[in-house]
Amino acid sequence: MQPIAAFQGRWIVSRVITDHRAGQTGHFEGEARITRSSGPHEYFETGTLEMGTARMRATRRYLWSPDPDGIAIAFDDGRPFHIITDSAKAGHFCDPDQYDVSYDFTNWPDWSSVWSVSGPRKSYVMTTHYRRP
Repeated sequence: MQPIAAFQGRWIVSRVITDHRAGQTGHFEGEARITRSSGPHEYFETGTLEMGTARMRATRRYLWSPDPDGIAIAFDDGRPFHIITDSAKAGHFCDPDQYDVSYDFTNWPDWSSVWSVSGPRKSYVMTTHYRRP
């Protein structure tokens, strides 16, 4: 895994969301910027999400901080989300659904994440690829 400073800058983001419950596949195309002025690094993503017949502007924001085990990811309000460790696997229980992620850094600086989400309310796989412009 790379140190947090290696993630700083701009990334082209391409995402596929396979929603098993709805029986449809969505696509997100956009960019992410990881910046730091003071405090934690800010991950800010913006782009276009197409899901079924809907097309919309989408954004997300997370806070990234160095952690003894890797990189701690928090929601934009500061609540802990998960930690990217050398194992490149993490999980987050958001009652009643389970979110499990696997990161792949083998083709650095291109990298990816695969989220598998399951529970009574959700059932989808979200695969995201990141590359430098």
